[in-house]
Amino acid sequence: MEAQRSLEQEKTSGKEDEDTIRTGTLWTAVAHIISAVIGAGVLSLAWCTAQLGWIAGPITMLCFAVVTYISASLICDCYRSPDPITGTRNPSYIDAVRVNLGKKWTWLCGLLQYVSFYGTGIAYVITSATSMREIQRSNCYHKGGEEAVCQTGTNNFMLIFGIIQIVTSQIPNFHNMAWLSVVAALMSFCYSFIGLGLGFSKVIENRGIKGSIVGVPTRSAAQKIWLVFQALGDIAFAYPYSIILLEIQDTLKSPPPENQTMKKASISAIVITTFFYLCCSCFGYAAFGNDTPGNLLTGFYEPFWLVDFANACIVLHLVGGYQVYSQPVFAFVEKWATQKYPESRFINKFYAIKLQVLPALQLNLFRLCFRTLYVISTTAIAMAFPYFNQVLGILGALNFWPMTIYFPVEMYIVQRKIGAWTRKWILLEGFSMVCLIVSLLGLIGSIEGIVSAKLA
Repeated sequence: MEAQRSLEQEKTSGKEDEDTIRTGTLWTAVAHIISAVIGAGVLSLAWCTAQLGWIAGPITMLCFAVVTYISASLICDCYRSPDPITGTRNPSYIDAVRVNLGKKWTWLCGLLQYVSFYGTGIAYVITSATSMREIQRSNCYHKGGEEAVCQTGTNNFMLIFGIIQIVTSQIPNFHNMAWLSVVAALMSFCYSFIGLGLGFSKVIENRGIKGSIVGVPTRSAAQKIWLVFQALGDIAFAYPYSIILLEIQDTLKSPPPENQTMKKASISAIVITTFFYLCCSCFGYAAFGNDTPGNLLTGFYEPFWLVDFANACIVLHLVGGYQVYSQPVFAFVEKWATQKYPESRFINKFYAIKLQVLPALQLNLFRLCFRTLYVISTTAIAMAFPYFNQVLGILGALNFWPMTIYFPVEMYIVQRKIGAWTRKWILLEGFSMVCLIVSLLGLIGSIEGIVSAKLA
């Protein structure tokens, strides 16, 4: 979503039609995809590899990369309807769903999007608080040594993050988001590369590669199965760009046809990100072995300044990222309330507040109350379930099948008029069913992880 907002800046202002000037190229599309994909999810991949082992871990990530490319290829052909080259543009994912599948599925798609945005907000509260805690712990260990008592909870840091978001949520909307996408991309690359570098240096320091073919040993086979399922959900969370693919494609100039350019951009970006993911996950697992932490950066305390910088990058990334995911929910609810109750002063009246230093603020009571309650609710849920890997697994599993697989497959079948029970139809529906099973396994494993952690 950070990338989605900045994409709009590449189009000239005005109505979105065939006259809009589009200047995007293959390489701008690759850059947008990479900045959208690489994020907090990369921090859990070393843990995923630890659960799956040296063979199954990398193979699973390669399989997810292949599935993501197949999904992207299907979506690329849905950018124009009814013909993928000469048809009318569908500038967003939900537009393509509406045109190809109808109003009922559009409502379901929108609901899944907003649930995903809300869940991502919860995940960002957890991740930011964890990073703030790690800054405190690394400084504590640096001053007191390895024997120092540096254990501390995350609730206070979640409250701090929530207060920051209550304030920033009162911003009416983001008109110019290109700067946010640039900052988010820089921050995500910084902490990802630092994690990769620290993992590599620790492998050299250990003078050996830790880990095993079967992964982390457990007390029972059932526990191992649950952890493997949870790892599937976490890996699914790390490949999240299908939902914004059409927004990226809508920036591309034509000729050549946008779908052809986008397919080339997708495979280039997926190869680059998958190579990067494999490096981060494998070096992290090689460095820590069976002790691989759920969040890769929480395993390092020296050099403390570099660890602090990496965690600070995460916090800065997620402070803006929380707003990027929340603003669409704010806009939807406030627009609905305005249309539903046009005479309500509580909803529609704005009050000008003049401060001495700052420019005049336009205060709306409904906006103030709703956005504040929204932030409080995400913070409260995060405090009740502060489990990084399990929450990422649930979000990844919930999004993976419906948004990455089901809708693209069904749209492609409708657009290409593929008949039921033909060979191509059976292959596509079989592909969808296999991915549904993977999503269900990831969801079940992550829920079991949350229940076990809560009971423990």
